[in-house]
Amino acid sequence: MSDLLKGRLALVTGASRGIGRATAVALAEAGAHVIAVARTVGALEDLDDEIREKGGAATLVPLDIKDGDGIDRLGYTLFERYGKLDILIGNAGALGAISPLGHIEPKDWDNVFAVNVTANWRLIRSFDPLLRKSDAGRAIFITSGAAWKSTAYWGLYAATKAALNSMVATYAAETVNSPIRANLFSPGPVRTHMRAAAMPGEDADTLPHPSSIAPSILKLASPDLTETGQVYEMRQARFLSFRAPE
Repeated sequence: MSDLLKGRLALVTGASRGIGRATAVALAEAGAHVIAVARTVGALEDLDDEIREKGGAATLVPLDIKDGDGIDRLGYTLFERYGKLDILIGNAGALGAISPLGHIEPKDWDNVFAVNVTANWRLIRSFDPLLRKSDAGRAIFITSGAAWKSTAYWGLYAATKAALNSMVATYAAETVNSPIRANLFSPGPVRTHMRAAAMPGEDADTLPHPSSIAPSILKLASPDLTETGQVYEMRQARFLSFRAPE
């Protein structure tokens, strides 16, 4: 345990596995109280056990991130209980079909946009007032290098991440004169279930573990952060302006 984020309240979506789980654990180890949001109750309970073993504290919220009304209810509950939110980590994501654009089913298209774009807009809509109540509100959304590429068969996922990037950059511009700092985090290839689904022939052991990524996300959650509207590119370990990573 450390005091880096002692007394801070942090909400993480997609907290039951992968980058979300590792980030939730790292936030708790840094002293934050973690609001862990995910669909799977059992995985959330396992996360809670790990956080408690490390001396941290978490509140578990079983919620489908596509449930916009549920996000609103959560925002109201946090307002009543805490009156603010210090850190928002928009991590939950869906890959969708790796397929020619013309072969993607409308249902899959709508689902991936609902998870990767609309849900994050609902998070901003519901939690912006709470982030403004913080002395240093931090909004961090997980993006992907796919957003800047036109790789064949990746159109659905890339389109959602490009939309997310534009939305977060706009939110940063709208909050530049507030205590809020809104940024994107591009982790690069990481050993996750999503990566395995996208690249089934890849040797996962050659990829960094999510726990090695989480400390860099914590830097974006620091009250001392000054950057906003930028992309932190993990492989280059630096902020880039809102453009394609070099």
